[in-house]
Amino acid sequence: MQSDEPDIQGTFIHGTAADGFEAVRDAFEANFTRLGERGAAVAVYQDGRPVVNLWGGTADADAPEGQGRPWTEDTGQILRSATKGVAATVLLLLADRGRIDLDAPVRDYWPEFAAAGKAHITVRQLLSHQAGVAALDSPLTAAQAEDGTTGPTAVAAQRPLWEPGTAHGYHAQTFSWLLGELVRRVDGRSLGTVLAEDVTELLGLDLWIGLPEEQQDLVGRIAAVEPPAPKDGTLRMRPRREVAEAYSDPASLTRRAFGTVSPSPDENDPAWRAAELPASNGIASARGLAGFYAALGEGRILTRQMLAQARTEQAAGRDRVLLARTRFGLGYMLHSPASPMSSPAAFGHPGRGGSLAFADPDLGIAFAYVTNGMQPTVTSDPRAQSLVRAVRESLIQRVPVAA
Repeated sequence: MQSDEPDIQGTFIHGTAADGFEAVRDAFEANFTRLGERGAAVAVYQDGRPVVNLWGGTADADAPEGQGRPWTEDTGQILRSATKGVAATVLLLLADRGRIDLDAPVRDYWPEFAAAGKAHITVRQLLSHQAGVAALDSPLTAAQAEDGTTGPTAVAAQRPLWEPGTAHGYHAQTFSWLLGELVRRVDGRSLGTVLAEDVTELLGLDLWIGLPEEQQDLVGRIAAVEPPAPKDGTLRMRPRREVAEAYSDPASLTRRAFGTVSPSPDENDPAWRAAELPASNGIASARGLAGFYAALGEGRILTRQMLAQARTEQAAGRDRVLLARTRFGLGYMLHSPASPMSSPAAFGHPGRGGSLAFADPDLGIAFAYVTNGMQPTVTSDPRAQSLVRAVRESLIQRVPVAA
């Protein structure tokens, strides 16, 4: 069903929602009229078939109302931490090929990583946020984060902030250099190159970690993020008291984990987009990101045996960084109160500020939502959750009644 209804800002909602998925279109429109959406897209696959592909608003979130580039079907958007699930898939692909042992110490592939008490940290612990290297003693500048060498050197020298394997805590930004350097040591190519050459180019997906120059040069291709992150790594939000205090305390692990790059980078800077930061700067259209998870769920990227292992809970309970109960598989965040997806079988990753992508094998769906109107959320964004609820409602209504 085609949707071209005007939203409150005078732009339009475009795209299609298959019969039975009208609730998703309605929820998407309501995000603009009720929840302050500026520019966004949502895509859903069911059993490998696209059933929702909607977009709307402006690609320039900071433009005056009624102005700016219109969001299009192909508009790419920075994913922030929704990048992590994609990045983890690259490392799992190498494991699937027998190139890396998930239970081997990281030092076997990256000898320098053994420094400062990290000799026994395994690849599995690294993927599941149990390595204890969630922050750095000395934050990096944006230029250092982008250069491809300072970050890996810093995490290799960093002492663990808890005994590895005894707890888990979200590696918000250090995940970039941990995974990126490990892939480079094992394969010889960068993580973004492996993703492009071995996955996305073969599948024809608009999805990158390290945006190619030719994509940056396409006028209107990439949406601009607004508002930028606070310079001190805090959040513009009113969370529960414990979380608010952690974000306001420069010495807290929470603040340090999210402030590993300081001051916070300009995510609209071409240099930031071009860098390979597998924790945070993937760029994709909603259609491309949903297509990635659809292919993943269908066994077209990882073997089903590896995917089953990757979806198995590796760490659960109180997260030392997020200060909430989280669950992780091998790089994927699993369904939890902190990140509710469509069912307990779902796996994927949210991004700070709004984006969300996952696959749900039980329901046979793949879902992706991207936005440039970054709001003050870390895991569970109300706009994304309204769309997930609408998908569930649509699926329930489509289940045939037994005779």
